[in-house]
Amino acid sequence: MSTLGHRNFAENKIQEAVNKINQLTDITDLCWHFIGSIQSNKCRDIAHHFDWVHSVDRIKIARRLSEMRPLDRAPLNVLLQVNLQGENTKSGVDPATLENLAREVAGFPNIQLRGLMAIPEPEHAFDVQRQIFGALRTMQSLLNKKGFDLDVLSMGMTGDMRAAIAEGATHVRVGTAIFGPRAYPDTSPAR
Repeated sequence: MSTLGHRNFAENKIQEAVNKINQLTDITDLCWHFIGSIQSNKCRDIAHHFDWVHSVDRIKIARRLSEMRPLDRAPLNVLLQVNLQGENTKSGVDPATLENLAREVAGFPNIQLRGLMAIPEPEHAFDVQRQIFGALRTMQSLLNKKGFDLDVLSMGMTGDMRAAIAEGATHVRVGTAIFGPRAYPDTSPAR
């Protein structure tokens, strides 16, 4: 992909990502985005290897990323992941506490709060998709009216990117459209 001029790459598995990043160090203008759930023990690898993190949802994670970001690197661009639909199985900050998290994250050195990210439940109806993504855009607008300068909305994947773009997405995830569905190894115990 990089030989075709693509420069922004996203990964959600930290070890797999670090291996790829280390193999491509000779291409100096690549921009790496971490889009997966963040465990605190993975913050060092993320802070050292990535340019963007789309999935910050706790103050502890933001603090660790800030503390572990090498001082010779530009500040780490950070997006707050919002759990738009209150799903128990999804990461993300509750919309009711989003502003408090944003205020704390914006105060940390070595990271720069740039915007919001959400991964809603799959929905096939275009109008419903737009309504869901519109809620995130409204949250961004409300935060900006309170003094934030959030210029990024990371929302939408291959199946709903048209609705996300219609609602102002600046970043979409299109890996499935480019590479096809991902095959994960079977980790179930052998019988």
